Parts: sequence; structure tokens; C-alpha cells
Amino acid sequence: MPSGSRSSRAARELTYREVGATAGELPAGYRHIREWTSLGRGEDIFLAASDALMRWDVHRRAGLRVAAENPTAAPGTTVELRWLGFTIPCRVVYVLDEPDRRGFAYGTLSGHPESGEECFCVERAPDGSVRATITAFSRPGRWFTRLGDPAARAVQRYLTRRYLRAFAD
Repeated sequence: MPSGSRSSRAARELTYREVGATAGELPAGYRHIREWTSLGRGEDIFLAASDALMRWDVHRRAGLRVAAENPTAAPGTTVELRWLGFTIPCRVVYVLDEPDRRGFAYGTLSGHPESGEECFCVERAPDGSVRATITAFSRPGRWFTRLGDPAARAVQRYLTRRYLRAFAD
């Protein structure tokens, strides 16, 4: 991130109260997403997919520009995503770093078109199969997403599919 703007980005506040809720029961009053895709089998697949996720490569492959405070997702990291002229500021609220499960969740910051949280996770099952899962809850966060809520929902579904495809790249 460019110096000078880092402090103003870091000062942004999360726009929702249910921080960490993608790790459990999703809160009422939001749209919910739970989507997954199979990535294959084995440790190589698991490591490649989880490394790409943690280095922001999945987001880049999905077509977003990424400006993050850290080269890998870590708790407290502020990341500014850009897509089609929209600025999408987020902060990593937790990280999963287990032998068979890696990923992170980020929450929306002021200025984000939506309000809520999204979790990206790569999991390896006991049989060696690997899958990527995206879990999210959100609601409109800006006037234009409230006004165009059906379009905002369609965009969110579209980006979710792009992220899932990006895991396989």
C-alpha cells in the first residue's frame, strides 16, 4: 500500500457487529452464501490452493486488483480490492491455519459496497479430497447497493463463482 494512505486505511472501522460469525452460525438479517468446489486430491493440491489463497492470488486470478498491507493474509491485515472501478476495503478478522484447513475471513470496512464478512477456506478430507469453500453474510452497505440490491446480489454471486474457479487455476 502506498505510504501516507496506510494510516487512513488502517483507521477505517468494520461496518458490522458480528465479527467472526462466518466460523459458525451465520447471523440473521443478512444474505448468506455457502458455496464450494472440489479441487482434486492430495497434499500437493491442498498446499498449492491454500498458498495461493493466503498470498491473495485467488483474488488476483478472479480479476481483482489487490493492495494489501501484508503479502499474506494475517489477522488485522487491511486489504483494498478493486474491481470495475469499485474500491472494496476489507480487514482480515481471523485466519485458519490447521494441518488440513487453511484460510481466512475478512470483514467489510467503511467505504465497502456491502456490509458483512466473507470466509475463504481450503480443506483436505481424511480421504485426501480437497475443496475450496466460501461462506459469507452480507447486506447493502452503501446507497447504491441498497438502491440496486438485486444487481448487488447478482454481482456477489458472480464474484463467488469467479473466486471458486480461480482456486483451480
